[in-house]
Amino acid sequence: MPPRPDQKAIALYDRYTHGDLDRRGFMERLALLAGSTAAAQALLGALSNDYAQAQIVAPDDKRIVTETLSFPGPDGPVTGLLAKGRREAKRPTVIVIHENRGLNPHIQDVTRRLAVSGFLVYGVDLLSPLGGTPADEDAAREMIGKLDLDATASTLAAAIPVLAARPDSNGAVGALGFCWGGGMANRLAAAAPDLKAAVAYYGQPLADDRVPQIKAALQLHYAGLDERINAGVPAFQKALQANEKEFELYMYEGANHAFNNDANPARYERKAANLAWDRTIAFLESHLGAAVPPT
Repeated sequence: MPPRPDQKAIALYDRYTHGDLDRRGFMERLALLAGSTAAAQALLGALSNDYAQAQIVAPDDKRIVTETLSFPGPDGPVTGLLAKGRREAKRPTVIVIHENRGLNPHIQDVTRRLAVSGFLVYGVDLLSPLGGTPADEDAAREMIGKLDLDATASTLAAAIPVLAARPDSNGAVGALGFCWGGGMANRLAAAAPDLKAAVAYYGQPLADDRVPQIKAALQLHYAGLDERINAGVPAFQKALQANEKEFELYMYEGANHAFNNDANPARYERKAANLAWDRTIAFLESHLGAAVPPT
């Protein structure tokens, strides 16, 4: 088995995955931490995602149906994974916004999990205009870095009326984002007045001048050990309060950034993830309408 990473290795990996270090610099520093290049390679295996081990809802799960849905974005067609229960019904609708690795197997699985929970769910691939999410995570991160954040928020906003008008939607649309996608969920809440609710997991806080534009109810989940993101949380919270915005904010002490990602054992925190997920489902139902069992 690969060694279990300590907090220094996890923090270093976070810096790498968010573009603060290139791969060469990351591996050099990881080798110093681990004691050798070989040990660093083993440690990297423990830090990396293992999608097969974390799959909760299989692509062919009989409780749900899935399809590829495309809609016209400002810069061209945008595609994604649409998932819903087999039972015909109008469901509350959620856009799932991926991390900076694109619409990878983990986010596809999260999309299916929400469908099993009774929502109409669209796992959007925001790398569609650039050719779609690649299997290589480093390549995906480089592609994400090329996206203009405001333009991407406009792309997400364009999906809302498309989803709301579907016969299997109840017309109420929310968003759920993780990491980079959490930051985009916050941006979407300010950019799209027709968004009813937004849930952001350890997402980049909004600048003060954008907060007055928020119309959606917010639910914000942060990890206690996530110093990079948490540096901006107090100011964000103060601005939300000053502008009398509807929001819930939870801090999960002892948890790392990406604590919900069960494909990443080094950072996954089961207790925090389960509590955050239960809060997410309840929040989405309270603002979008009751979920409908899949069968």
